[in-house]
Amino acid sequence: MAEETVVHLLRHGEVFNPEEVLYGRLPGYRLSETGEAMALAAAEWLSGKGVTHVVSSPLKRAQQTAAPIAGKLDLPIGVDDRLIEAGNAFEGLRVGVGDGALRSPQHWWKLRNPFRPSWGEPYVEIAARMLAAVESARDAARGAAAVCVSHQLPIWTLRLHLEGRRYTHDPRRRQCGLASVTSVTYDGDHVVGISYAEPAGATPPDAVPGA
Repeated sequence: MAEETVVHLLRHGEVFNPEEVLYGRLPGYRLSETGEAMALAAAEWLSGKGVTHVVSSPLKRAQQTAAPIAGKLDLPIGVDDRLIEAGNAFEGLRVGVGDGALRSPQHWWKLRNPFRPSWGEPYVEIAARMLAAVESARDAARGAAAVCVSHQLPIWTLRLHLEGRRYTHDPRRRQCGLASVTSVTYDGDHVVGISYAEPAGATPPDAVPGA
């Protein structure tokens, strides 16, 4: 009988972002006080799940979110560049509906192909790197559980891939709130279940999509 292994994909907590820009891969963006509390809530929820391996995106907000769970379990935090946020041509700009960069004609060409998408890293590439990162974590935690701290779009793209759904989607409909946990259960090397939890509570509806 094959071993059961669970890989928990933890999205980082709320980020301090008073300018309300799409920060993407920009360095230095850290958790807000609320985000730090979210990370603690996620750590508490994960602490009884048999976690033996913790790995994170290299970005600061993900590292900060990983710290409480690693501290609770006395585990090191590995870094996997494949868990990083998706590349985005609107990085550093305001992209709220009705304001910011999307009102400027100079940016409209970036929206020419929503299926790829033309404004950032292709979905197929995000799915491939995330799948490789999750499988590495699975292999490191065989018969137990691993935590991978990543970002909303990469986690959601991987879930769409695993569930056999189309990559194109409405960002407002992603089931991947702040400090949420998307859990992938493996029987040996085969995915046998995907579940979702929000140990830090639901994300406010006015949160920046994709942040």
